[in-house]
Amino acid sequence: MFDKLEDLAIRLEEILSELNEPQTAGDPARLQKLMKEQSELQPIVDAYREYKDCCQTVEDSESMLEEESDPEMRQMLKEELSDAKNRIGQLEHQLKVLLLPKDPNDSRNVIVEIRAGAGGDEAALFAAEIYRMYVKYAESQGWRTELLSLNENGIGGFKEATFMINGNGAYSRLKYESGVHRVQRVPETESGGRIHTSTITVAIMPEAEEIDFELDLNECRFDVFRASGNGGQCVNTTDSAVRLTHLPTGIVVSCQDEKSQLKNRDKAIKVLRSRLYDLELQKRHDAEAEARRSQVGTGDRSEKIRTYNFPQGRVTDHRIKLTLHRLDSVLNGDLSEIIDSLIAADQAAKLANLQEEA
Repeated sequence: MFDKLEDLAIRLEEILSELNEPQTAGDPARLQKLMKEQSELQPIVDAYREYKDCCQTVEDSESMLEEESDPEMRQMLKEELSDAKNRIGQLEHQLKVLLLPKDPNDSRNVIVEIRAGAGGDEAALFAAEIYRMYVKYAESQGWRTELLSLNENGIGGFKEATFMINGNGAYSRLKYESGVHRVQRVPETESGGRIHTSTITVAIMPEAEEIDFELDLNECRFDVFRASGNGGQCVNTTDSAVRLTHLPTGIVVSCQDEKSQLKNRDKAIKVLRSRLYDLELQKRHDAEAEARRSQVGTGDRSEKIRTYNFPQGRVTDHRIKLTLHRLDSVLNGDLSEIIDSLIAADQAAKLANLQEEA
């Protein structure tokens, strides 16, 4: 591990040197690539340098303790030695985590698809709340959201919503949100006060570029139709909505958010490319089936990653057995504790796998 860390420290110095060269400033593509590599290496090298400093502190303190006779100085050295040893243990774990293989998609924007599952109108209303939850979380992270497609049910619920979140590292934090989300509450339409259970499905897909997945438009069928819903004065008067069908897979994408047919077409292509790229990623990861489950279930109540229980005001993530009794703040976009816990659990599992392989 330490040989690799030394190599990374040398590489960082090379990058910093190259960034200061005049010719690098004149090559935007090269500049961007170097800055991205620097941002990835800097936290690793910083932690490694602190680790080496702590090791030196331990060595110096132990040497001075052998020669020091003054009680107060010895006590101070012992405290310094203890602190440095504790910090070394923390840094060793941190460095192991930092050196874990990176998901190449972690820095990407994401396309999010939310679909109402079991529960009819109640599921659609919950889908709308989960959409707003992710929009608020994105805002708290300084990310930008863009609605791509929306299918409403007429009473404020969403049968289906597709939107993009633009922000560095969006996929690294949101990829754990894929799966079935369950809500338990008394619907407003329920006169008997009985608790109902409904589900929605969430899919988180990394935005795919043309170089990631070459989409053959000859394998696609484009249909245009008149948009419906709350789209403004012109939305119902022109055939601006686009339905894109990928013939080999049968995947269908509809976009009607824009008044321009061309813009809706471009959005549909973007969503389709990301869906197909995500399918390709799942195929590649079939060998690691236990580490990666299918992103979207059937919407059945039994397939769940998280439950939002309104009567008890709690949210439970079933994968890591985490329960928070602050449902309102979670639905207002306060997802950091849940996502941080999922990331920590994922890192712990990967470290355990590496130790088993070693």
